[in-house]
Amino acid sequence: MTIPIAPSPDTDAPLRIGVDVGGTNTDAVILDLTPGCVNPVLAACKAPTTPDVTRGIQQAVAAALDLASVDRRQIQAVAIGTTSFVNALIERDVAKLDRVGVIRLCGPFSRLCPPFSSFPYELRAVLEGPVFFAAGGLQVDGSEIASVDPLEIRAACAEMARLGVRSVAISGCYSPIDTVYRQEELVRDIVSAELPGAYVTISKDVGNIGLLERENASILNAALRTFAARTVKGFQESAGALGLTCPLFLTSNDGTLMTSAQAVRLPIRTFSSGPTNSMRGANFLAGLKGARARETALVVDVGGTTTEVGVLLPTGFPRQAGAFHQLCGVRLNFPMPHVESIGLGGGSRIRKNGDKTSVGPDSVGYRITDEALCFGGNTLTATDIIVAAGRGDGVGEPSLVTHLLPEDIAAAQTRMKTMIELVVDTMKTSAADVPLYLVGGGAILVPDQLHGVSHVYRFPHYEAANAVGAACAQISAVVDTFEDTSTKSIAEVQRLVEARAVQRAIENGADPASTVVVESESIPIAYTTGRCRFYVKAAGEWTGTALQADDSSDEDEMPQRSWDATTPVIPATAANGRHALPVADPVLTAPDILAYRPHVQRGEWTLSELDLEWIATGCYILGTGGGGNPATTMLAVRELVRSGARVRVVDIDSLGADKSVCWGGGIGSPEVVLERLDGGDPAAAITALLNFMGTTNCAALAALEIGGSNGMFNMLAGSSRYLDLPIVDGDFMGRAYPTGWQTTVQVMDSGERAEMTLPNAMVSGDGSNMFMTTAKHYKDVDRVLRAGCIEMGTHANVACRPLSRAFCQDSLVRNTVSQSWRLGRAVALATKQSNIGDVGRILVDAVGGRGAARVLFAGKITALGRHIFKGHTYGEITITALAADEDDSGSGSGSGSGQAFHGTMKIPFKNENLLCRHVLPSGEEEVVAGVPDLISVLDAQNGLALGTPEYKYGQRVVVLGMAAAPQWTGTQRGLDLGALPAFGYDIPYVALGEYVRPMSVIEEYGA
Repeated sequence: MTIPIAPSPDTDAPLRIGVDVGGTNTDAVILDLTPGCVNPVLAACKAPTTPDVTRGIQQAVAAALDLASVDRRQIQAVAIGTTSFVNALIERDVAKLDRVGVIRLCGPFSRLCPPFSSFPYELRAVLEGPVFFAAGGLQVDGSEIASVDPLEIRAACAEMARLGVRSVAISGCYSPIDTVYRQEELVRDIVSAELPGAYVTISKDVGNIGLLERENASILNAALRTFAARTVKGFQESAGALGLTCPLFLTSNDGTLMTSAQAVRLPIRTFSSGPTNSMRGANFLAGLKGARARETALVVDVGGTTTEVGVLLPTGFPRQAGAFHQLCGVRLNFPMPHVESIGLGGGSRIRKNGDKTSVGPDSVGYRITDEALCFGGNTLTATDIIVAAGRGDGVGEPSLVTHLLPEDIAAAQTRMKTMIELVVDTMKTSAADVPLYLVGGGAILVPDQLHGVSHVYRFPHYEAANAVGAACAQISAVVDTFEDTSTKSIAEVQRLVEARAVQRAIENGADPASTVVVESESIPIAYTTGRCRFYVKAAGEWTGTALQADDSSDEDEMPQRSWDATTPVIPATAANGRHALPVADPVLTAPDILAYRPHVQRGEWTLSELDLEWIATGCYILGTGGGGNPATTMLAVRELVRSGARVRVVDIDSLGADKSVCWGGGIGSPEVVLERLDGGDPAAAITALLNFMGTTNCAALAALEIGGSNGMFNMLAGSSRYLDLPIVDGDFMGRAYPTGWQTTVQVMDSGERAEMTLPNAMVSGDGSNMFMTTAKHYKDVDRVLRAGCIEMGTHANVACRPLSRAFCQDSLVRNTVSQSWRLGRAVALATKQSNIGDVGRILVDAVGGRGAARVLFAGKITALGRHIFKGHTYGEITITALAADEDDSGSGSGSGSGQAFHGTMKIPFKNENLLCRHVLPSGEEEVVAGVPDLISVLDAQNGLALGTPEYKYGQRVVVLGMAAAPQWTGTQRGLDLGALPAFGYDIPYVALGEYVRPMSVIEEYGA
């Protein structure tokens, strides 16, 4: 259904009001958008932001209208950019947030990692309503896991009605690709019928691929809808009070217009409208001065406390952030602009400690006119430095800063320049110089010459760029879809999807003459053929006579469906009503970490939540770029522990001589696990194998690989909720490898037919089991399992032949659970001690010292390429050493090694990092490390591991090398299976160092 908006009467020119509601001030501008207009900014006014925001909007808009002296009937539209909704979440404001009920359509999958499991306690306590798992969801190929059961949904609604829940989020496995069954839409219609007046959010309207992150965003959106309706109504009343009868829009995260109804339905799409508006405003102002060419530019928005830097693409729209990002401690995946913030603003405090001058990150903020020296205060700020340098342009009183020493002024200016250059370099998309557009009231801090910048631009009205960006916002449409590419080329299908996006934007009210594709991407899906994901956005100028959509989905034109609405139902039992959780998050300090002792009694280590978090961090470091991020597996294990289950770790020697150890883990595409989370019975494969073999002496479980998510998977199966078996402190890789035959079990196996691996069992999780008993060659096991895995939805769980204690004592890489714990603890301690700059050295010490590990390189990623071949991700990154003045950490950009690095390092990978080739400035090359030794690339900003899918241009990284276990390096068979020749490189193995067996947590803390 659509509601026509009448064009404004007596409109001589397309005038638009733009409003930006900031934390301190509300800006309003009036633009004349007549094509070719020389001076389109008719008025720009500022008013203090008021607690209810509407009064501040009225004051700023009224002042702009008076200043421009225009007839209110000439105003074509009002566009508002606001942080009201995101601030409600940041402030945990219970008066503005609803409790949310969640229905997840997943069939037997995804139940071990429930909704709200990744939320901080404090936010969870405010938002968590009843949770229901229901039949439904899709596989990666678009087929149904199960059909929706309307009676099941109605039973969930009956319970929500009993509890008084009025905001509901619906999420389904692979719902973004569901264009046939439209399960989320059907469930939304059922909920709307059963709970009249309830606000319902479906996840496919909010986010993209990644069930947990998309669901998290949907929950936040649902929590805000009541407040959004109230706020938007207030905006409309404010406009009416000013005599404005034109349509009112809000600006979205991508810099385009949302109707009032759309903003009520999807308030989450406004969260980053501020930074986006500043970039769109800079694009508009640059165009006025003829400076805007179809090239990439950087926009630097300098405020009172922080500087935000974004990338303006040749299309005039911001570059989007990566697939996942965090807000309020919650991992999300809805579209957001890629913005980097640093603690530099007009109010940043300047300090001198010996020969070192620091700027920020603390700031006097809005108190600058009271506290800065140039305004008669007592605090030295960045603004004082600029005024003292004669670049203040009438700011403050220069005579109040004449006592500042020239060398101190120069040192502070140099530091500010370096801070800007560092963040600019991080955001650049290539090594070439780029133009830079300055906006914001603190832009005077930025010098006219910057390294890596071709030209620094300051345009008229740059201080009101956010409001300008709101006023000039366009109409857009997005198509995010999976399409069949078996009969047409990817390029052909992409053109068809682009045409759909353009047509949808026109239907939304964009001018056909100006509507173009501004973003288009094809994304191949690992382990699948004949299907590809396409993400396309089109945008154009608003015609002024748009059709304003009512409160319904953009994709809602579908036949009316019916269901059983009469059979009586009994209220369902919520899945999250079994245990109480804390309502506040613990604050962990460095002394807390140092004082913490794991719970070890009688040779058993019982894992706590903190242990699990540290182990997950360490597992990803040991994953050497692969293995899959263990975050969701950690959440699943943590939920079990929170519900009272025990997870135990033991030493292999503690088992009886007649006992055996079952081992295995997940197999398949990590991308599928983003949607089909851990679910069902995690012990199903192990139970099936033990029953098949008639084995009764299994006393413990072990991980196939410690690297990545498999390092923690068997903790689910071994918990007291399922098999109640301990986990052995060790694994059969000591790292992650891309194929199932690259294990120490195969190294120690005397045959060539995987006798120590078979039989094995592979379980789909929804009813299909497969047993493999013999193989012609050990490499065939991996091939056969992967083929079967594709038929099981491209992800399954595998259990391998139980191994005797004696065999494990030789083949097991010992104490790798302890090693993961120590690595994670070291990163956590470095963070709390503000010592991340030394994280490389700290991790070297945690591994066993310089003989066992070392920092191989530190710098920034300057080149990146990757592609998928036969299900594996191949590629290479190039890391370039930082110049001395680029190193912002003071200690080797996180290396902590005390050494200076030169030249570049190239790291090719096949799922995992394979080797490090150091290229000196002279051109001389040297391979400094290679598998089976471990090569981990860490984010220098936080010490956390980066998986190969997470590498991106400009990241500052530290490369950590660790010696491999002797099972790999001590025999020729180990090298044949795990060294570089196994990956096609004719490069002999040279040991990085001497392996040091990790210290056992059980031994250290069990006394």
